[in-house]
Formats: sequence, C-alpha cells, structure tokens
Amino acid sequence: MFAISLGDDGAELRPLEPSYAEEFLTHMDRGREYVGQHIALADVVTDLGSARSFLQAYAEKAANDAGRIYGIWTGGTLVGGVLFRAMDVNQATAEAGCWLEPSAVGKGLVTRAARTIIDWAIGERGIHRVEWLVSSKNESSIAVARRLGMTKDGVLRESYAYRGRRLDMEVWSVLAPEWKAQRAEPAS
Repeated sequence: MFAISLGDDGAELRPLEPSYAEEFLTHMDRGREYVGQHIALADVVTDLGSARSFLQAYAEKAANDAGRIYGIWTGGTLVGGVLFRAMDVNQATAEAGCWLEPSAVGKGLVTRAARTIIDWAIGERGIHRVEWLVSSKNESSIAVARRLGMTKDGVLRESYAYRGRRLDMEVWSVLAPEWKAQRAEPAS
C-alpha cells in the first residue's frame, strides 16, 4: 500500500480500503461524539459490518471513477480522513469532505490532506470545480475551506436534515485556474 507524506511530523495519507474496516471502526469509536456533531459518518459506521460496507462503497466509487476516500495516519494510528464524496469526471466536478477525531485537531492535517487530493483531482483527473459543503455551524471545516483558498458560493438554507434538525449548508468551491494560480504563488 502506498502512503503520501503530509509533512515533517510523520503524518501520512493512504487509501482507506475495505481491509481497514476494523481499524476504521476503532477510529470512529474514539471520535464518534466529535465527528457526529456535524456529519452523519458517526451514525453510519457503528459496527464492523457497517464499517466494511462503507469502505466497500467507496472502493466501488473509486472503481467507477465516482469518488475516493483516504485515511490520515499519525504515529501509525488512523485519526481522520478526506474524501471525494462525489466525483463526476465528465462534468469535471468533485465534492470534497473530511472528518477528524479530537486527538488530531489543530495540527493542520485536514488542510494538508485536502490539498493533496485536490492537487491530484485537478492535476491528474482534470477536475475543474471542487466543492466543499459544510454545515454553517461547523467552524473548523469552514476554516479549512478558507485555508484552501475556496470561495463561499452561498448558503443552502435548512437543506440538510440531521438528527432531527434542519441545518443550513454552506457551499464553498475552488476552480482549477484559481487553484493552480494559488499553488504557483511563492509561500510567504
């Protein structure tokens, strides 16, 4: 299995395949309450069977060029991930997302991992528009969208039913020319 370094701290990005179901479930159990504040992943992955099914669905998406999922490991432990929840190569669009357990928060892992997969999607798959959909209450994820240089396109008011509430969802995006321009800028 390949791993991509996310920096000098030893963090790695790896494909999250069905064979990691047990480790994925253990990770989700550690972060369930935190992850579940804003996304349904914590409610979907509840036992070994559901963990395996979730990862298998993404393996099938990858086989059909319709999505991807990657885990973030630190010190050999799965602590979060990034994904393309949806990817339409014909339309050149993708929707990226993330999750992280509390022990890994505040280290820039999601931003670094998201940059890696967006670089791949734009550079190798020809994706023109990458979207980031996020609950208006998820300040951490909104901060990632900003650090990625995304633009807030708007708010889908009460568009997401979650745990008995209707949440506003913000749509953020970056276009390939914008992404390439900002990646070409010298670091300050």
